[in-house]
Amino acid sequence: MIKVGIIGGSGYAAGELIRILINHPDVELKWVHSRTVGGQRIVDVHQGLHGEIDMNFSSNFDLKNIDVLFCCRPAGKTREFIETHTMPEDLKIIDLARDHRIEDGTHDFVYGLSELNRKPMVRGARHVANPGCVAMAVELSLMPLAKNLLLNSDIHTTVITGATSEGAEHRPTTHYAWRNDNMVVYRPFAHTQMPEILQALKAMQQSFNSKIHMLPMRGCFSRGIMAVSYLDCSLDLPEIIKLYSDYFADHNFTFITSKIPDLKDVVNTNKCIIHLDKIDGKVLITAVIDNLLKGGAGNAVHTMNLLFGLQETTGLTMKPAAF
Repeated sequence: MIKVGIIGGSGYAAGELIRILINHPDVELKWVHSRTVGGQRIVDVHQGLHGEIDMNFSSNFDLKNIDVLFCCRPAGKTREFIETHTMPEDLKIIDLARDHRIEDGTHDFVYGLSELNRKPMVRGARHVANPGCVAMAVELSLMPLAKNLLLNSDIHTTVITGATSEGAEHRPTTHYAWRNDNMVVYRPFAHTQMPEILQALKAMQQSFNSKIHMLPMRGCFSRGIMAVSYLDCSLDLPEIIKLYSDYFADHNFTFITSKIPDLKDVVNTNKCIIHLDKIDGKVLITAVIDNLLKGGAGNAVHTMNLLFGLQETTGLTMKPAAF
């Protein structure tokens, strides 16, 4: 059994992570640490887990009695944690924050997009940085084109995100009275996850130097992300569909559909569903994911499966909340 510990256990992503791990056949969850709710019962914070787990949040932790550490603390806190604690040499770390996503020479974390970096994760990587949820949706939308050196014009992307993308901390933009029946643009052309998107695309297409004009929007729903992108492309639609189908053929969670997908097709799953169209010389790409699963905890568990040589879908078979 893989012995697991979690730090930062009170947030949305951690709650989904706990839900997956307690049902994972190859995992023993040893402890869930929280500085804010230490000592409280996990089910009093993550109420959807009633009847499934009888454990309290811990106020302390033992890094020597686990095989892998999931870090679910806010941005900046994982790096601080690693710098202020002695990490066992053989401890694997999966960071769900953005501290180690950019390859800047200061760390050895692998960017945890399996559709790009599966090989290093199965060949001995110890530290993995989980992609951001917005980045995940945009990267999967464009990766097959980058693979075939087809990102040669400016890219226009609109990304609509659910309220849980902003985390469990209470703030005005997550309040029901504000979010319900409402929609707003935020961080236009300057989203914090843009650097990792550019890094991933350049890793696949070194000649890529086009601009990505991204308009993120806060949607009036709890979870899910829809990314709609378009750019110039000279290929016919059947050729484009074949490129995408070939690229994702040996990946377990990304699928091409002939029908424009709904968010409910992926909510509560680790899937990404992509639809392609060709209109007036432009390829139109629609991608949907669950921000807390494919864009968070689900991808983190997928990463763990790769690091420990398990079948990739282990513990990640889930039914979408389609109705």
